[in-house]
Amino acid sequence: MTQTVSMPLWAFILILLFAGVTFASHFLFPSVRWFFRKRAERVIARLNKRLQRPIEPFKLARRYDMIQRLIYDPEVTQAIVEHAHAEGIPENVAFEKARRYAREIVPAFSATAYFGIGIRLARWLSKSLYRIRLGTFDRKRLEKIDPDAAVIFVINHRSNMDYVLVTYLAANAGALSYAVGEWARVWPLSSIIRAMGAFFIRRRSRGNLYRKVLARYVQMATRGGVSQAVFPEGGLSLNGLLAPPRMGLLNYIVEDFDPEKREVIFVPVAINYDRVLEDTILIKADQSGTRRFKPKKTTVIKRVGQHILLRITGRFRGFGVASVSFGEPLELSRYQRNECSDLTEAVAHELMLRIANVTPVLGVPLVCRHILQGAPITTPDLEAQVGRAIIFLKERKLPCPRRGAKELVADALERLQDRDLITESSDGVSPTPIGQPILTFYANTIAHHFDAGAAKNAEISAVAE
Repeated sequence: MTQTVSMPLWAFILILLFAGVTFASHFLFPSVRWFFRKRAERVIARLNKRLQRPIEPFKLARRYDMIQRLIYDPEVTQAIVEHAHAEGIPENVAFEKARRYAREIVPAFSATAYFGIGIRLARWLSKSLYRIRLGTFDRKRLEKIDPDAAVIFVINHRSNMDYVLVTYLAANAGALSYAVGEWARVWPLSSIIRAMGAFFIRRRSRGNLYRKVLARYVQMATRGGVSQAVFPEGGLSLNGLLAPPRMGLLNYIVEDFDPEKREVIFVPVAINYDRVLEDTILIKADQSGTRRFKPKKTTVIKRVGQHILLRITGRFRGFGVASVSFGEPLELSRYQRNECSDLTEAVAHELMLRIANVTPVLGVPLVCRHILQGAPITTPDLEAQVGRAIIFLKERKLPCPRRGAKELVADALERLQDRDLITESSDGVSPTPIGQPILTFYANTIAHHFDAGAAKNAEISAVAE
């Protein structure tokens, strides 16, 4: 027992390394994890005291545990067996495929990342780019929503800024879980988005196994009371009009609904901008006839560089107003009792109608509408028509600009001139050749308030690649 044993130095170092790893894994790491877990619990407890809707235990579960729960769900297991039979592959291969889908979908929510970084960044970015305005907002009605209900914010999709804007405005309500497309599945953006509680979806996937894994995750989150945000149009509007709803995510929620277990309340949210950051890209996609677009890296870098230069030189004056309106909430249990047809389709169209009814009318879209209607049009005539439109909107209790017609027209004309979208002559104001489609895009965002309906065809929303 006391004899000396000699060994090579490399073997001794290897033994020490194994001993160190064993000590760390059995004693050090659990202690560190316990320390950070307790610290996180205290942070979350403080957050829950000031949030209208406390963070749900479902969101706080470990990501590994959620993945295991998802892939061993009876419905997913059945889908795995069916997929293996249909494809003629071993069940363990199909199981690994389902596991890969689950890892891709399930987020890794971090309260610190969401409230410590995400909210602050969303606030700074929103306020630095736009003047934020709340349109229709019934605070008392929203505060009366059952705190135990699963709240789903259903939002029209104008810009990728929608995520940032709604996150900022809903900061006091709780942590939102977004359905995010393939565009965000790039490093390091994917890790940040996962930490914010978002879950990834493949918009182009048509496989039954993938759809079942995604459906069960959405249904588990809804059953767990997670506040979610979905964009029913399925992508950004290419021409400014509201696109017909797509039933995917809404159908997952509706078909699993059980009023005895948890109420589901949909809150319609309408967003509009004086300037959409991607407007020219979306319009080009519309003109090319393809719904998918992928901005060139050089174009993105150039625009970011120009923006930074404007900020450094003090010439950046913002992109105008960004406005968000909240419509009348839809309680699924009540709506279900009164609806005899296809429930998912009825809910989707009702929500889009409620979104349309509260879509904010802003200065640039309103001025664009009247320039297109009367070009060439003098400034006094433009002010008169805009003034009559504001009266029309107020009489019907629709969201309308807060400023007077004269100030509204002056600001909008200056913004349009800065982009060379309009030209002024002795006859009045007219759109330029490059401005015609852009003015049409903005006029379309409010067309349904006046004399036009929502879009009829499904090929007018775009998905970024």
